[in-house]
Amino acid sequence: MATTPPRWFTDTKPGHSEWYIERFRTMAREGADLGGEARMIDAMVPRGARVLDAGCGPGRIGSFLHVAGHTVVGVDVDPALIAAAQADHPGPRWLVGDLSELDLAAQGETDPFDAIVCAGNVMVFLAPGTEVQVLRRLSAHLAETGVLVVGFHTNRELSLEAFDAAVAETDLYVEHRFATWDLRAWHPDADFAVTVLRHTADRA
Repeated sequence: MATTPPRWFTDTKPGHSEWYIERFRTMAREGADLGGEARMIDAMVPRGARVLDAGCGPGRIGSFLHVAGHTVVGVDVDPALIAAAQADHPGPRWLVGDLSELDLAAQGETDPFDAIVCAGNVMVFLAPGTEVQVLRRLSAHLAETGVLVVGFHTNRELSLEAFDAAVAETDLYVEHRFATWDLRAWHPDADFAVTVLRHTADRA
């Protein structure tokens, strides 16, 4: 794990992980729509794609993509969230891991991913100063023509300007940006950003 712990552990109250797990279990029981981010990713990849759910939490996005026919690997730094994903959503491969040190080849996942989704404010909850390293590690796992989609609230610990500066220090570039996961147009007053990144070498 990184020397500085992620904000997920330092900026939340005791019991937050358990609250988070039960929150989504309750929403699922009540029939809430929990697949919006996954529908976007599903539309961007071919059938049977390899998808990495980076910062997967209790598995709601990866499970949707698995049911849609994709091969899914989910990674999260919180063992409690991974245990919930394994219990609630069998099928994908769920792994505990720090995204700043991501090396899935060492765990047998040697093939690159057609898409990587990083939703649920994962970027906001990283260890401070690890944004560039996380983006570089995700890029290293992305297929040559693959897509990395990152969504987070921009009015919290990580500004959009800081995120774009981190992207500029990688081999990725911003292909598209939206204000929501259902592809509403980006505008400067939006407090949420969904950014589509690709390898610079694949730039048209």
